[in-house]
Amino acid sequence: MTLTNYSDRQSPQFRVLSDAQCRELYLATLECLNRIGVLVYEEQARNLLASAGADVDGERVYIPPHIIQEALVTAPRTFTLWGRDRQHELRISPDRVYYGPGPTCTYFLDPVTGERRKARRGDAAYTARVSDALPNIDYVMSLSLYDDVTPVLSPVYEFADMVANTGKPIAAWATDVHTLQDIHQIAAAAAGGAENLRRQPIYTYFATYESPLRHSEKTIENLIWAARNDVPIVYLGGPSVGVEAPVTGASGLVVFLAAALSGLAIAQLAQKGAPVIVGGVISAMDLRTARPSYGSPEMSLYVAAAADLTRYLGLPFMGTAGASESKKPDAQAAIEASIEVLMNGLSGAGLVHDVGFLDCADIGSLEMLVMCDEIISLVRRILRGVEVNRQTIMLDLIERVGPGNCFIAEPESAALCRSEIWMPKLLSRETWVNWEKQGAKSMEQRVNERLQQILASHQPPPLPPGVAETIQSVLNAAEQRCAR
Repeated sequence: MTLTNYSDRQSPQFRVLSDAQCRELYLATLECLNRIGVLVYEEQARNLLASAGADVDGERVYIPPHIIQEALVTAPRTFTLWGRDRQHELRISPDRVYYGPGPTCTYFLDPVTGERRKARRGDAAYTARVSDALPNIDYVMSLSLYDDVTPVLSPVYEFADMVANTGKPIAAWATDVHTLQDIHQIAAAAAGGAENLRRQPIYTYFATYESPLRHSEKTIENLIWAARNDVPIVYLGGPSVGVEAPVTGASGLVVFLAAALSGLAIAQLAQKGAPVIVGGVISAMDLRTARPSYGSPEMSLYVAAAADLTRYLGLPFMGTAGASESKKPDAQAAIEASIEVLMNGLSGAGLVHDVGFLDCADIGSLEMLVMCDEIISLVRRILRGVEVNRQTIMLDLIERVGPGNCFIAEPESAALCRSEIWMPKLLSRETWVNWEKQGAKSMEQRVNERLQQILASHQPPPLPPGVAETIQSVLNAAEQRCAR
C-alpha cells in the first residue's frame, strides 16, 4: 500500500484534469444518461431504476440526474477489504494505492517451461502463491481463465485455488449468480463462517460492463446479489476510444463515467450503502490492428484522468497498470509497465489491477508479476516524497560535522540509510567486475530465479481445518448442478 500526503510531506502527484474539467465531464455524463440512456438487459435492475424515476423503453433506460446524485450520496467513500491473514487488510480511501494482478487471461506463460499455453487448473494457485510472497502485490486475482474445467465453473475453481494459496484479499469474477454463490460459500468457510465474512469480507466481486453503455443481464444479476449480501463490488469497464467511443479522450471518459455511474446507481437502489469501487480500462485503439492497446500512453493518461473524475465525485476507483502489449516479460514490457505503475501511483488510483498482463490482456505471466513487484517498490519510494521537519533537516548534525567533511560514518545519519535510500532486489547496481563474478545474469534471468525461489519455498497460510473438504464439496455440487 502507498499512503500519500502525510502531514509532514507533499508527495509527488499530478492531475490530468482540473476541477472545472471534471465538472464539465460530469455534467456531460448526466446529460448522456438522461438524453441517450443505457442498455440494461436485466429486468430486476430496470424495475429498480423505473421505481426511482427513470424512463424505461424496452431494454433502454433513460436515467435522470437525481438518481445518480442520490447514488453518489449513499455510496460509501471508504471501506475495508480483508484477507485470511488480517495483516493484509486494505483500507479503501483517498490517497491509498494498492496493486494486484488481473483476471481471465486465456493463455499463461508456464512458470517451469516458459511456454505459452492455455491456462489450466492450478495456474491461479501459482498466481496466488507468488502474489502472497511479493511484498508490493497487495491483493490477488487469477491471471488465468481455466481451459480444462467445466467452462462456466472456471471462476469457482480459480477462487478455490486462490483462497488456499494466499492470506491476501481476493478479487473474484463470476459467470452467473450460481457461481457467485459458490464463491461466497467457499469464502464463508475460509473466513470462519458467514457472519465473519459479512463483517470482514475476504473477497470482492469483480464485474465488468460492456461498452458503449451496456449492462449485461448476468453481470447485473450478480451485482445486485452481491450488493444485497454485503459483498464489496468492483464495477469496471472501457471503452477503447476509436471503437467503443469517438476517438477522443473526453468522449471516452464520458462513456466510461456514464456506464460506471449507472451501474453504481443500480447497486445503491438494490442496497443503500453497498460498497462499490468503479474502475476504468480506458484504452486507445491501435491504428494498425484496431485492438485496444494496453501499453499505449493514452491508456495511462485516460485512466489517470478517470481517477481525477472519481476523486472529484468522492468515489473509490480501480485503475490499470503493470500490463504490456509485449509477448514476453522483456524490455518492452518493463518500459510500458513502469510508465503505467508510476502514472497510476501519481494519480492516486486506489486499487490498481492487471499487473502481470501481456499481449493485450491475453497472457498471464508470473515473471511479469515478479518484475512489476520491483517496479512498484521503486515507484512507492518516489511516492513517499521528501519528509521535511526539524529531525530530517538535521542542521545540528551538519553544524557538528562542518564544511568539507563526510557524513558516512555519522551514526545519526547512517541509522536512516535503509529507510531513506531505496535498495533494489532485482535491478543490478554492481560494478562490471562483480556482475561478471555473480554470473553476468540479465534482468530476465534474475526475475526467473526469484520466481523459482518463491515457487520452491514460499508457504502461504494454511486453510483452517475442514475448509479444504468444504471447498471440494462446493465444487462437486457445482459440477452436479451443471450436469443436470
